[in-house]
Amino acid sequence: MRDFKKYDVWNLSHKFVLKIYDVTERVPAKEKYQLIPQMQRAAYSIPSNFSEGCGRDSDKDFNRFIQICLGSAHELEYFILLAKDLNYISEEKYVTLTEGINEIKRKLYKLSIKLKG
Repeated sequence: MRDFKKYDVWNLSHKFVLKIYDVTERVPAKEKYQLIPQMQRAAYSIPSNFSEGCGRDSDKDFNRFIQICLGSAHELEYFILLAKDLNYISEEKYVTLTEGINEIKRKLYKLSIKLKG
């Protein structure tokens, strides 16, 4: 069994969830049942699926969960773009969040390749 808390990508994604929760607090209340929960769900899906994957017996099973994490990361990347285009976040915040999600995606890709190796 792997300890998910020892993985840099898990720590980054957990901290990113906290950033997304902070950002969504500033999104208009009219998005309470649409964009806000979608962004939050996509964000916490990354570290939660990673954690679940760490409990799997094989690298192949673990890698399947990493692929789920990557899917959530791509989904979240779109929601960040949508929030910017709806003027819910600034261009500066958009760039910062995009850099963060791209770093998480890179680390997930690298780990996935290593597991296939």
